[in-house]
Amino acid sequence: MKVSFADIQKARELLKDIICPTEMSHSISASNLLKSEVYLKFENTQRTGSFKFRGAYNKISNLTADEKARGVVASSAGNHAQGVALSAKLAGVKSTIVMPETASISKASATRDYGANVVLKGEIYDEAFEHAQKLEKEHGYTFVHPYQDPYVIAGQGTIGIEILEKVPDLDTVIVPIGGGGLISGVALAVKAINPKIRVIGVQSDRSPGMAHLYNKQPLSQIKRAATIADGIAIKNPSQVMLDSFISKYVDQVVTVSDDEIAEAIVFLMERAKTVAEGSGAAAMAAAMSRGLDLGKKTCVIISGGNIDLNIVSKIIDRGQILRGRLCELSVIVDDLPGNLSRLTQAIASQKANILEVRHDRVSKGLSLRETRIDFVLETTSIEHVERIKRALEETGAKVIQST
Repeated sequence: MKVSFADIQKARELLKDIICPTEMSHSISASNLLKSEVYLKFENTQRTGSFKFRGAYNKISNLTADEKARGVVASSAGNHAQGVALSAKLAGVKSTIVMPETASISKASATRDYGANVVLKGEIYDEAFEHAQKLEKEHGYTFVHPYQDPYVIAGQGTIGIEILEKVPDLDTVIVPIGGGGLISGVALAVKAINPKIRVIGVQSDRSPGMAHLYNKQPLSQIKRAATIADGIAIKNPSQVMLDSFISKYVDQVVTVSDDEIAEAIVFLMERAKTVAEGSGAAAMAAAMSRGLDLGKKTCVIISGGNIDLNIVSKIIDRGQILRGRLCELSVIVDDLPGNLSRLTQAIASQKANILEVRHDRVSKGLSLRETRIDFVLETTSIEHVERIKRALEETGAKVIQST
């Protein structure tokens, strides 16, 4: 497969009056944390909530009249679905989108709202992809691939041009990887403009196929990639994308955990005042947790913001725990009057806020004269949590669990 920088420039001209020229702003908080001048590229504010609209619109706009008349079909965990649905609507083309049964309700609803016929099939993206190919053959639809397509890659590559227009002397760009369309287009574009720029790709460690291919590691068999980064959860990595683009233009590929992604989502909410979904925050997670060689100036692509509100509170709580801003502590003490008061006074002496308290006198392992007390505390740091634990132990309590 071939895509040239001229193809990306052509896509830029086509998209200029259609897409949002998303903001790229300097983050003081991220710069202080990472010891590099960090710029955030907010593709989570793009139309449909992610970068996917760029590639989908470029692809559908370049279809022949016959291809448009037959209608389009696509498979997606959510963001490509919305990009194709809106692009098809703008072009007056009928669209059918196959999404995994596990796709978030918000993404499926948004796709329908853009006018697409949504079909739910399979547990993971790869199964939805297979069903979309089946529908293509049965109904004669035109298939719009989410990443392995020259027009899609060229459309995503327009982000690379925008980035260097803002900061031409950039040293590093960090990009999430699912199927590889975004990083292929961005890497091709920035390397064409400045070959010295380092491009770092990021995958979820729950679906690390492309990272394993890139780093020449054995591929693991994954039935279902349960991750908060569902937008980049691809079971079977594409050798074509690796050979044609990623191995040529990408300098490093790393993986991040769900916990690290959750921490990045909370950081972006608190410091950048922006909402990122799991896949959208993956690049930020790598920047925060992998000790990468970033150089003097770095761009982190926040690729999407279509987060399911049902899991936002869980992600925030998990991120707060990892940062020491929220703490769950369990202690065992003698079941005597006044002990709870002594414990709460010890916590108060460390200036922590008690959010929840629960007594347990019947759990296995407790003697008849013991009680377990579980606390949920609002804290300020990991060090603060350790001071609280020491204060509780000084009262005679045994700290048995903390998160």
